[in-house]
Amino acid sequence: MPEDDFSEKDLRQINDHGLTLEAVQKHLGIFKMSPPYQTLLRPCTPGDGIKVVTEQEIQAFTEMYEVEALKHHCVKFVPASGAATRMFRTPLWFLGQEKEIMRDDIKSQAQTGQENAVELLTFIDGIKKFAFFKDLKFVISEQGLQIESLLEIGCFTDIIRYLLTREGLNYANLPKGIIKFHVYSAGSRTAFEEHLVEAASYVMNQNGQCPIHFTVSKGHLIEFQNLLEKVRPLYEQLFDTSFDVTFSFQKESTDTIAVDLDNRPFRQKDGRLLFRPGGHGALIENLNDLEEDIIFIKNVDNVVPDQLKPETFKWKKIMGGYLIAIQDLIFAYMQQLASKAINEAFLDRVLDFVRNELFLAVPAFTEDYPAQEKRRLLMEKLNRPIRVCGMVKNVGEPGGGPFWVKDRNGDISLQIIETAQIDPDSKGQQVILTSCTHFNPVDLVCGIRDWEGKPFDLRKYVDPDAVFISQKSKDARDLKALEHPGLWNGAMARWITIFMEVPVITFNPVKTVNDLLRKAHQSG
Repeated sequence: MPEDDFSEKDLRQINDHGLTLEAVQKHLGIFKMSPPYQTLLRPCTPGDGIKVVTEQEIQAFTEMYEVEALKHHCVKFVPASGAATRMFRTPLWFLGQEKEIMRDDIKSQAQTGQENAVELLTFIDGIKKFAFFKDLKFVISEQGLQIESLLEIGCFTDIIRYLLTREGLNYANLPKGIIKFHVYSAGSRTAFEEHLVEAASYVMNQNGQCPIHFTVSKGHLIEFQNLLEKVRPLYEQLFDTSFDVTFSFQKESTDTIAVDLDNRPFRQKDGRLLFRPGGHGALIENLNDLEEDIIFIKNVDNVVPDQLKPETFKWKKIMGGYLIAIQDLIFAYMQQLASKAINEAFLDRVLDFVRNELFLAVPAFTEDYPAQEKRRLLMEKLNRPIRVCGMVKNVGEPGGGPFWVKDRNGDISLQIIETAQIDPDSKGQQVILTSCTHFNPVDLVCGIRDWEGKPFDLRKYVDPDAVFISQKSKDARDLKALEHPGLWNGAMARWITIFMEVPVITFNPVKTVNDLLRKAHQSG
């Protein structure tokens, strides 16, 4: 039997998963091709792909948003399904050694330069500064222990165990959004709560409602719902609003088949095929299901205490105002292009806008096209979803950056590119990659309706070639996994893309628990 042939049992499993045989065979074909690397031309820089707003524009775009946003349906979209396991990677590693975790031993290891030992000491020395400290102290006391005594004698095993496992707070198994991030005089807030607070400041509509959508894993939905019901009255009273919170899951139909290292379908111990989540790019389906027309996208861990929020709110409004201004202009152009009242001067003005304001590549010979052909091309270029992407100066964080990219058809566009998308054996491409001056903090404002008010089918604007292939393992066996184009990478590759420089203070991610010890996350 050919390796891509499937039994009736396989076909039922594929169907039950919401997939088609055609989709699975397409995924298998991708594994057998050469890695689908992107071709970089140069990094985007201020004035060359990245817009830098002036003080005058800051005021104008802010006012534009504050007035015009009320005429739109805005929503905040937060991918929040990620577990906190990686956030606690270092203390989990020490706990997994199954021996007492003693300060003297860890200190000795740290003195030899062992990075994980240094990280653990930083974590323990800062333990009282974490927002979850009071909860941890309580669960430890319920076991007849005192956290101060454990710290004094330098025995950390129980502290870490009651923080991370089901014997205590179970933080290693919770989603990151439910972890307590910040301390206030009135109590502590989780990342989830901080997103509620944020949303009240820039997506509240004229009816006083505040729409916010979280993508979560099915296993954690109840925990999010319980937390929402617990804190909703407090924040609704505090901000005089009504939160319209919705949840969705990454669809199983976006999962991808795994293969072994010979590119054959990976079989589990019971002979069944293995399907894996298709990465955050699969969330384009969730985004496509939203009914609002302006969507703010932000990662669940990029939140700050109240004293730093004003700068975040300011730049959300600037980005939102610029989106509305550009969108209004595009809609006006589209309306006129759709009519017969056009002339060469108007077409040339729109062409200049497409090239110089939207940075969309249009061949020089387009200027010689007949008027109707030029009109058709411009309508095709303009009638797309729009995204304004915040870009901060590179601060060494992992993730994607802004580049000019040439696709397989020779078309040039602005794209957010990650390291995994670039050929590691190409010195030229690696030089361009490392010369990037800016970084994508996952700070986007998106317009997803056309000039007639109809929603775009966002699935039509995905670059299917911009996939990620990584090596994983299952049951102690190596496998290869396929991820869909990233949500802000290939999943939005064919959108109108605008990069805007924003202050680095608006980017404060929490990738490890020790990030919560940074000044930006310490209240007061």
